[in-house]
Amino acid sequence: MADKIATREAYGKALCEFGSVYNNIVVLDADLAEATKTCIFKKQFPERFFDCGIAENNMLCVAAGLSTVGKIPFVSTFAMFAAGRSFEQIRNSIGYPHLNVKICATHAGISVGEDGATHQCNEDIALMRTIPGMVVINPSDAVEAKCAVEASIKYNGPVYMRFGRLPISIINDSPDYKFEIGKAIKMADGIDVTIVANGMMVEQALIAREMLMSEGISASVVNMHTVKPIDKEMLLFEAQQTGCIVTSEEHNIIGGLGSAVSEALSEICPIPVVRHGVEDVFGKSGPAKELIEEYKLNAFGIVEKVHQALALKKE
Repeated sequence: MADKIATREAYGKALCEFGSVYNNIVVLDADLAEATKTCIFKKQFPERFFDCGIAENNMLCVAAGLSTVGKIPFVSTFAMFAAGRSFEQIRNSIGYPHLNVKICATHAGISVGEDGATHQCNEDIALMRTIPGMVVINPSDAVEAKCAVEASIKYNGPVYMRFGRLPISIINDSPDYKFEIGKAIKMADGIDVTIVANGMMVEQALIAREMLMSEGISASVVNMHTVKPIDKEMLLFEAQQTGCIVTSEEHNIIGGLGSAVSEALSEICPIPVVRHGVEDVFGKSGPAKELIEEYKLNAFGIVEKVHQALALKKE
């Protein structure tokens, strides 16, 4: 595999690349440009970059206004401040009028590490997917992060994208890779269980698949990069093929990918669904890799959940 790259880094580079193509792209940040990597865009297009300071609510409203005069605003800050602090502004000033604003949140999840529970936002996807008309994307690597940015530019409407702090492996480097909003990607075939993952957990799902193979368990792996609109067609196919599903996400198991998959399948094809993720607890301060192990946000944690799902399938 190639060197590991954080999706926030890929986001910053993508902004710069597409900024050269689309001169109506503007970028807003809340005094965190170095961390969110919007500083890359700032360096090349200083006249199209606006640092709004530590005033996130105002920043979202400024972005809403810019979108009404033909601009495509990309708004960046940490997920805790974007989805959490500015929920009302996103709902009322962007979601309600269905404005063309792209909310790009970094530093979500346990992998934020030493910043601790106050900054490890594990609730952002739950919040954003409740807003009518909001597209919610959680890319699995740098390749997908760039593609998500491009797709969001071409999509007319509000989009929430989640980018991580931790460098992760490139897994979408195949020549036939294609990103489409609302269309999941089949990463591997299997007949016993389906693992539906997004974000950094897609790589862990592929590792878990190899571990399960040694036990004689055949697992299908699906990259559900778009949580909303969710790919019901892919879920229905997998439910019929394997009969049980494990979801995996770096997010609270309440309200995120696991909830979205469970809601969809309960309507179209009820089967056992076991959720893997943050078990409705707050994070802690510590090195990202150690926290990932403690919260079992790895292949071993997925394998445990697969065994639970298979037991439910047999009942």
